[in-house]
Amino acid sequence: MDRATKRFDPLDFEAVTFDCYGTLVDWESGLVSALRPVLRAHDVPWPGDDPVLERFARLEAAAEAGPYRPYCDVLAEVLEGLGRELGFVPGPRDRDGFADSVGVWPVFPDTVSALRRLGSRYRLAVVSNIDDGLFVRTAEALGVPLDAVVTAEQVRSYKPAPAHFREALRRLELPADRILHVAQSLYHDVAPARALGLTCVWVNRRSGRAGPGATPPGAARPDLEVPDLRTLADILVGAG
Repeated sequence: MDRATKRFDPLDFEAVTFDCYGTLVDWESGLVSALRPVLRAHDVPWPGDDPVLERFARLEAAAEAGPYRPYCDVLAEVLEGLGRELGFVPGPRDRDGFADSVGVWPVFPDTVSALRRLGSRYRLAVVSNIDDGLFVRTAEALGVPLDAVVTAEQVRSYKPAPAHFREALRRLELPADRILHVAQSLYHDVAPARALGLTCVWVNRRSGRAGPGATPPGAARPDLEVPDLRTLADILVGAG
């Protein structure tokens, strides 16, 4: 369902900021593809995609809530937590492979074309809970010039803390009402971005599927809900 499409004018904005993993990149498929062989190697039956993703969401949020650590360390802690809950002990190869998998998590099929269309009208930026080094291969897969990339490593914190958004405002040198933020996670993105005055689009990548998946549930209300980025590009730039 597209919601509140008349509450803003596409011409109100000069820049569009995006969450990356979950919004531009299919991180749920990436996570499942990375974790299946780990459990298989330890003779642990696969509990099902959604149960694993929901465990990941809970463990990741807890790992990111404390003092800042690199995201590769967060992923290692999450994997160790999964091991405790599912009955295996991950080794160094498991931990390193899990972090390295980030670079091959697939972009959604509509991502690149939508970014190109949106880039014809708006400045584009990414705000992501990621390390700079892990983002490099993802940036290559996106294949679109970005006006700013704000990572957790740069601001030394993780969303939903507001530092990403404050830094994006600073780098883009725009007031909040001239930036549209686009994200899949109500918890990580929509809640803190709206609190700072940004208009927010929720890309409901799990539309039609039960449960919150790999992100904690959130109660924030977006200004607009779309099922994918193609729909958003149609709204902002025009169908075609």
